[in-house]
This record gives sequence, structure tokens and C-alpha cells, in this order.
Amino acid sequence: MTGYRLPTTPAGAIRQQKEIARKVIATDDHGEIRFVCGVDVSYRKGMAHCSAVVMDIADLNIVVEQARTKSEIKHPYIPGLFMLREAGPILRTLKRLKHYDLVMVDGHGLLHPRRCGLACYVGVVKDKPAIGAAKSLLCGSVRDDNYIELGGKTLGYMITAEGRRKKNLYVSIGHRMSLESAVSLVKSMTKKEEWLPEPLRLADTYSRL
Repeated sequence: MTGYRLPTTPAGAIRQQKEIARKVIATDDHGEIRFVCGVDVSYRKGMAHCSAVVMDIADLNIVVEQARTKSEIKHPYIPGLFMLREAGPILRTLKRLKHYDLVMVDGHGLLHPRRCGLACYVGVVKDKPAIGAAKSLLCGSVRDDNYIELGGKTLGYMITAEGRRKKNLYVSIGHRMSLESAVSLVKSMTKKEEWLPEPLRLADTYSRL
């Protein structure tokens, strides 16, 4: 893991976001992707419950590894500064895993006002390929072809679930991935009747237990 210290204030978080944004690699800079980790955080009774689930891309019915942590909530939710609230619990939970090739984060990546959403932060800090898969749109405009533009650049893609859940998922680059590869991987790991890619869906479920 690279030597970044978690910021403690919004101003510090913004400075770090700007620094990390310059280090994001938006191309397929990785080897074989086999083991995919989904990580998510839920909140109750003043505590952050984080769950990480690792699955083999070849079998969406088997959990290879999982880890959970519980920690005190230190920061409120601030739009654009999701990393200030969730990076700590996520990084602590990822430390408990033995191996994964890529991490999927419930949050944005480059599709962010400062080009550094939670997925970029986690990807750069861990130096791992990362994908942001957010449940709501923070910024940008969705085109007719489902690509999302921000500041004149294509930074994301909207996937509409085809199953019983007619919901949208907003995919963007976290680190060391192209947008095309990120979208393809998310689609390939989403079961027909589900909305979220399976590692992220299970992480979301387990974090609420």
C-alpha cells in the first residue's frame, strides 16, 4: 500500500483527492483478473459495518474469501467527499484479505468533480485495479448511448438492470482499468435477475447482517 495517510478534515481530503487524481491510470494496466473483491459499508447505531467479498470471476456462486470490520463513524456524509467517510473502514477491511486482483467499490471513480471518487482513492492507495459502481449519479450527464459526460469528457457509463430490478448502476474507472473493461467486467459479474455485480451485491448484504 502506498504511503498515504487518511485525511481528517474536508480540506485535507480535497487536497489529497487532487493529488491522487493525477496518479489514476485510466488504461488496462493489469495482468489476469480472476479474483474480484466487492466492498461496501453500511451504518447503524453510530458504527460503520464494512464487508469485503472475494469471488472467482469464473464462478459467481462461490465466495472465495470474505472479511468484515466494525468501526466508529468519524465523519458525516458529504457529497463529493465519500472517501473521507468510507476509506478508513474499507482499507482496514481489505487488509484482512489474502489476495484479490481487483476491487469493486460502491461509489464513483473518475466520474467525480475532482476526478477522484472513492474507487480512485482505494485503487491508488492500494495500487490495485479498481472499479467504481455507484447506485446514484453524483455529477455528469447521461447521453443517449448511456455514456456519461462531465466537463466535455466521457467518464462513466450507466447500466440499466434487465431483471426484476429496473435500476441504474453508474460505472467509472477507479484505477488501472479502461472504462470499456470496467463496464464489461461489471456486466459479466451481474446475475440475470440482479442489479449489482455479485461481489458487490454480497458485500452489501453481508455489511447489513
